[in-house]
Amino acid sequence: MILTARRAVTAFAALAVPASLVLAGTAATASPGGAHPQPGFTVKQIVNGMNLHHHYTVSGTRKTEPLSDPDDLTNFGPFLFVAFQNGVGSQGEPSADGNTNSTIVAFTPSGRVLRQWDIKGKCDGLTADPALGVVLATVNEDGHSSLYAISPSASSATNAIQHYSYNKSLPHNGGTDAISVDNGQILVSASAPGTTGGPPAPQPTYPAVYTVSLNKSSHVATVTPLYSEGATATVANVGSMRGRKVKLGLTDPDSNAVVPTWAPRFASQFELTSQADKEQIFATAGGSAAGLKLQVLKLSQSVDDTQWAAPAPEILFATDSTADTVDTVTGAFPRNAILTAVTPCDAANAPPTCPAPGFPLNYLGTINPFTGKVTRVTLTGPNLQPKGLLFVAQP
Repeated sequence: MILTARRAVTAFAALAVPASLVLAGTAATASPGGAHPQPGFTVKQIVNGMNLHHHYTVSGTRKTEPLSDPDDLTNFGPFLFVAFQNGVGSQGEPSADGNTNSTIVAFTPSGRVLRQWDIKGKCDGLTADPALGVVLATVNEDGHSSLYAISPSASSATNAIQHYSYNKSLPHNGGTDAISVDNGQILVSASAPGTTGGPPAPQPTYPAVYTVSLNKSSHVATVTPLYSEGATATVANVGSMRGRKVKLGLTDPDSNAVVPTWAPRFASQFELTSQADKEQIFATAGGSAAGLKLQVLKLSQSVDDTQWAAPAPEILFATDSTADTVDTVTGAFPRNAILTAVTPCDAANAPPTCPAPGFPLNYLGTINPFTGKVTRVTLTGPNLQPKGLLFVAQP
């Protein structure tokens, strides 16, 4: 069930994928010391939302504004996609200027913008489904959530977008965030549990992840819990606790990914990041939701998106919502490096006013998959405060 890397997908039906843009590699091994990028990594801004615009209507008046707040990234063959949230609230509330739409932008690896589409709500999750030939987007991470399917090859924006409503009120009383596709199975994070009227998280009955099936006729997305916030997991950190069974108490399911086959640990498993809890949960398929085997890696810092460097040379794409840009990070990434957007101010123990001593602004880091230690990466070029991350093979 859980076998392939998130976001490594085929091209549009009408296009072939150049061999230079396909993520590929062989299985890797690593020692508990892990591998970390060394100095020599360069940041370059390639897409700036302030140079792009979208149109929206408020009380019958048509308005135009620049794009802002980029978040998630995905790739569809040789093309990349980014979601600009444009100031929309976490439950779809209008921005300060009345806008309620996020904008999905398609661009080339060099930063040339190709097309864009507006969807109603705050887009938090973005991925591609090669079987359906669409880009999937979830909106409204804290509540009143739904899902969109975008056909990039459609001749018009109207025909390109299909909106799906969930089949019921989400049982974790929250919203949906990150989204991954694994061998045709759609997996979404059950974010912000307890924000729409239920008891506060953690609750042992709240789902942490849903599988989602789409009905093209009714435009309904049916959700099925994969495992709960209070599921039992095995501690994966090396040391005296390794192998001990613990009850998860997740309060903040957020980013997710399918670990690629070349990863130094947890290869081919589904990874969920509980951001505020500073934990990553890895699921190995056992044939059904009831048969899942879970491992939990406790981290030294709160993190958002996580990406695994392939044996082949790659470019790391990153969104920076503070600068409204999509950036590239280039350099010789070690084959066992695990890159992550480190988010100290999103940890449960962060002070009310942040940044603060011991709680810096977001930075790019690496994760040691054996100890959970997060280490800062040295960068040159424009300042980068990353959120979404995506590795793409160098052309």
